[in-house]
Amino acid sequence: MCAEAESKLSETIEWFLDYLAVEKGASRHTLDAYHRDLMQAATLLRKAGKSDWSEYDSSDADALYAWLASRGASPTTVRRKLSSLRSFLRFLIREGVDTKGTLPEHSSARRPKRLPKALTHAEIEALLAAPDTTSPAGLRDRAMLETLYGCGLRVTECIGLAPSDVLPEQQVLRVLGKRSKVRLIPVPDGTLEWIERYRRDGRPRLVRPTSPAALFLNQRGGALSRSGVFRILQGYAKQAGIRKKFGPHTLRHTYAVHLVRAGADLRSVQELLGHESVATTEVYTFLDFETLRDKYVQAHPRAKGEQGSNQRK
Repeated sequence: MCAEAESKLSETIEWFLDYLAVEKGASRHTLDAYHRDLMQAATLLRKAGKSDWSEYDSSDADALYAWLASRGASPTTVRRKLSSLRSFLRFLIREGVDTKGTLPEHSSARRPKRLPKALTHAEIEALLAAPDTTSPAGLRDRAMLETLYGCGLRVTECIGLAPSDVLPEQQVLRVLGKRSKVRLIPVPDGTLEWIERYRRDGRPRLVRPTSPAALFLNQRGGALSRSGVFRILQGYAKQAGIRKKFGPHTLRHTYAVHLVRAGADLRSVQELLGHESVATTEVYTFLDFETLRDKYVQAHPRAKGEQGSNQRK
């Protein structure tokens, strides 16, 4: 139990470190500092009899405070370690892990304040057109990009797909999400066409006798890693001329943003994204306000700097 819990907690930390390295370009020094800070928090969590970060609550933050105090940690050290933990928790929340509490006096860790970074429709089209689909790897990448954007999957969900999870007759994907919860995601026609083309013409040329039962394989026939997918995504973003920050969450956020702007209700978006709590999805409600404000600025005389119809001539 202890070894299994330690492995699970450590694996989640490594996932976060991959994200920092690939998306944020964090240095080795920064990654080592995060690793030390988070492993200390993981040790305390395990001692509390918990095996998953989703079980984290305010009592664990209290335990961390007490432990740091007993070690005579300076205020600067305490602030840094808590900052590391808050960044980690924000990442987990964005990935749909609904923690039970947050750091005392730091409730902002429960929900990211920043609006999701979404691509425009033109940027999406340029990105999807970037892979060279005459090669097996290019076919895989086009199908993978289509799946991430067309179905709003987390990268971990995408690389966890098996060929049997594609249900073309029902036009859905069977996705294993957080806490081993299965959900069915509608697949757009275009996305399904590229998945089927990859399954027919690409995957058979990548598969090896030792290949796992994964839909998306690397060029050696093995399973794709999260960091490998991050690098693939960033390479195509650069090729497509996308200048804004582009990371593993970008296509998932873009999927949600485009749904909301097209009129999808929040509960439906929650189900499609696999969020345990609608509170995690509520960040997208701000998008409606952003759209409304843009329309106001374009249409209202006051917003355009005019004085309105009551101006005297």
